[in-house]
Amino acid sequence: GCVNDPAENGVAEDLDTGSRKVLTAPNAVNGELLVKFSDEAIAAVESGVTRSGATRTGIQPFDAALNTLGAISMKRVFPYVEKDEADARAFGLHRWYKIRFNPEISLDKASSQLAAFGEVSVVQYNTHMLQNFEEEKVVPYDQVWAAERDQLNTRSDETSKFNDPMLNKQWHYKNTGDEKLVTPIKAGCDINLEPAWELCAGDPSIIVAVVDQGVVYNHEDLAANMWINEKELNGASGVDDDGNGYADDIYGYNFVTNSGKITWNNPDDSGHGTHVAGTISAVNNNGIGVCGIAGGSGNNDGVKIMSVQAFDGKKSVSVAASARAIQYAADNGASILQCSWGGGAYGSDKAYEDDCRAEVVALKYFIETERPGSPLNGGIAFFAAGNDAAPCEYPAAYPSVVCVTSISTDFTPSTFTNFGLPADITAPGGDNNYHEGGNQAGKVLSTLRSIDGSYGYMAGTSMSTPHVSGVAALGLSYAKQLGKTFEPDEFRDMVLASVNDLDPYLTGVKRHNNGTMNLVEYKGKMGSGMIDAYKMLMAVRGTPAITVEQDKPTTISLSKYYGDVSVLACTLEVSDAVKNKLGMTVTVDGNNVTITCSKQSAGLVTVKSSVGGTSMSREVAIICRAKAASNGGWL
Repeated sequence: GCVNDPAENGVAEDLDTGSRKVLTAPNAVNGELLVKFSDEAIAAVESGVTRSGATRTGIQPFDAALNTLGAISMKRVFPYVEKDEADARAFGLHRWYKIRFNPEISLDKASSQLAAFGEVSVVQYNTHMLQNFEEEKVVPYDQVWAAERDQLNTRSDETSKFNDPMLNKQWHYKNTGDEKLVTPIKAGCDINLEPAWELCAGDPSIIVAVVDQGVVYNHEDLAANMWINEKELNGASGVDDDGNGYADDIYGYNFVTNSGKITWNNPDDSGHGTHVAGTISAVNNNGIGVCGIAGGSGNNDGVKIMSVQAFDGKKSVSVAASARAIQYAADNGASILQCSWGGGAYGSDKAYEDDCRAEVVALKYFIETERPGSPLNGGIAFFAAGNDAAPCEYPAAYPSVVCVTSISTDFTPSTFTNFGLPADITAPGGDNNYHEGGNQAGKVLSTLRSIDGSYGYMAGTSMSTPHVSGVAALGLSYAKQLGKTFEPDEFRDMVLASVNDLDPYLTGVKRHNNGTMNLVEYKGKMGSGMIDAYKMLMAVRGTPAITVEQDKPTTISLSKYYGDVSVLACTLEVSDAVKNKLGMTVTVDGNNVTITCSKQSAGLVTVKSSVGGTSMSREVAIICRAKAASNGGWL
């Protein structure tokens, strides 16, 4: 991927070399082109074009061409913000301009004319993003479960970590295999969240940018965990009070309408962005609604959601606005970019780079630009693989971002999920046309777009993606708690390694209302495995984790946790609380210990030894799941 290519000027490579100069694509906006000027020409352009825009550059032949096109305006794609300008220039963002001209002139003619100049490196069509939410149908909670509201706390025989009444319907967090909820279902098909919550439930300094439909920022179960721009909240209407280039961006920014007003009441809106946000950070332990993966413990300690609105009903942003939105998220402190949308099947990384170069450089900027005070020295971007039961779409398939596929309640791939070699990881996304009686509980339950307690079910890779984003946010929260920092590539690898093996379940066929799926075809094509929140925290902690299979004796050598010192005599110390939680029995034979666990959970044990009279101890995590692979799930 381009993120690993040699850097230009020590920061960012130039994607122009060896690529097409004119980038065309369907769904382009008439009368608009994006132009990237060469390094040699940009000084002259900047002296001729004011920050508010102009129709002339000062380069006379180019200005003559603009005149023949009936140029209306010419303005930077990425706005000038003083505090962030050095970073923007390091990545070449200052070289991108949007030119508006007579819409009756064909884009082909205009692009060819402008590309002829040596001062121009790239001419790109300004296309619109496409929504792909076919499988993500909403079923309001009130409609589906109205008769069961008085029975919400009866599903599990265990006390939940938090008091949110709908938590026991969120099988994707803790799956007990309860067929009273939905069938088919298998215990342990979840993100192993409950033991992770014992260590960390979130941190308000971690910001997740939800690039989606607008998030209901005053929803009863989201309001306390929304990112708030205090200077804009307390400032004057219509004024850029904090100098970040955007006025009135209190909870984020609406890049569809180019305003600070986040919206969600368009009749064509589904509540998609709000549903995604709830999975990441619905407020935990507040006695209402659902839980969020990193929604805190009820003490104002959840991660923050920044609403970066890219869809409004059937309207969507152009690629220029999409690129600005990604830059906005980075410049305003988001460490995680949550993108449950796709741009299409480009066929190759090169084709995607060629046709979406402004978006590619914006993603590079997001990933590689440091955020002061963040435990991540840059950012990480998560994209949905798509819902067409086909190869993964772009941008998800692009190597520098994380591509998320979807599984159902029983470890089988969701009937709609895209898959293939570009897939990086999988998570629960629910399913359609699969559960007996059309039961909606096999989908993902989260917040919806009414402020007065609206909740509902949706299914799609759009729903699996925020599970991974949420676990990553939880991991960064724990890193903050421990005072640790990570590089983007390092943290990305940790996310992809914090998984449980899915391949043992990919045998035979899966029957659903629309036919059958040959599960063998999905082996090795759903990503590294299924995200595990507890393993994520252990990776951040630096604690080795041993995954054992439920009810199956597992023998481990304790001496290996002290390196190649075979003469060490080791012992394993396990608290009664951990033994009870895991249903653990332990037998010892020298330095070999056999562990059997009857309950799916996780806990910390201590390996102790001594050498030369000096005592040593090493912490190890024991994780019990339905199945376990010798490679720990890393494929």
